[in-house]
Amino acid sequence: MGTNPPIRFEEVGQTIYYSESVRLRELREAMSELIESFISETVINSASVPVMLLDSTATRIVKSQGIDVSSLSDPEALKERLRAMAGDNAPIPVYLPGEGWNLVFYEESLVLTQLRFFPAVQLLLIAAFLLVAYLVFSASRRAEQNRVWVGMAKETAHQLGTPLSSLMAWSSLLSARGVDPEALSEMDKDIARLQVVAERFSKIGSEADLTPADPLQVVAETVNYMRPRISKNVSLSLESGKPHGELALSRPLFSWVLENLLRNAVDAMEGEGTLAVRAAWEGDEVHVEVEDNGKGMTKSVARRVFEPGFTTKSRGWGLGLSLSKRIVEETHGGQVFVDWTEPGEGTRFKLVFRPQA
Repeated sequence: MGTNPPIRFEEVGQTIYYSESVRLRELREAMSELIESFISETVINSASVPVMLLDSTATRIVKSQGIDVSSLSDPEALKERLRAMAGDNAPIPVYLPGEGWNLVFYEESLVLTQLRFFPAVQLLLIAAFLLVAYLVFSASRRAEQNRVWVGMAKETAHQLGTPLSSLMAWSSLLSARGVDPEALSEMDKDIARLQVVAERFSKIGSEADLTPADPLQVVAETVNYMRPRISKNVSLSLESGKPHGELALSRPLFSWVLENLLRNAVDAMEGEGTLAVRAAWEGDEVHVEVEDNGKGMTKSVARRVFEPGFTTKSRGWGLGLSLSKRIVEETHGGQVFVDWTEPGEGTRFKLVFRPQA
């Protein structure tokens, strides 16, 4: 009865004490159970998101789910957490009979957070797949190009074999008939050079035989070999630095690359002009330049000169510079590039060689 105030009748001096009826008490208890069930089942337990139910002042946690409330015992920590939650989602006010107004604070679930980033992850996976596919395709294409290069080189060497044998026989016959020995000597040099090139081309696809050699000496030998074999209207000069040491080189291939650059330069000058070759050590590197004052190239052409099959000539296959690049970079670990060019003024190719580990 202590829960209900007594009713006093002062006129007669009587006081009535009473208690709630059984029915009213049962109704009150049922209401409390319903409120508790609503809070526990509807608001808290059935939610798949981190959620807290607080009183109207947002200072006392009534219920929580998916949140470690032990770390929120400090009022400031609770305030900071509620501020963050309210920043993401506005709190929901809930009126509970007998309890008054309460506030529901909630965050997005882990699943929703993951779903938010799912499109980005999906795009990244697609990009990774495309990248792998591109790399596989590029590797396959390079392997196919390598097989084509090897096949062409071996076939070229094979085709050179027959005329070389005939030339050697003719040289011997002419020597026996007393032909000018000086002319025969130059012809024998060409035959010997063709033999070396044919032999080297026949071994393309296998590991190159690199031996220590003085690169400046190889450059000088190549220039001297080319000098009588180009137009007399081309002034060919050589500027060579001081000897500094040796590099691991394939002499025939190194010389062939330089010879190819010289022939291209002569073609660019249309058989008349100035052709300069410079070779020198710069630290541990050897720099070789081939510069002409021919017709030059546009920037767009210069970017493509090393592509297989690309040529500006009316004749030729466009393979010389591409093969030169492979020999310099893959066989010798060096670089070859267009160092300077200007339409109507000329072009300068540069080769850089370094000691290989």
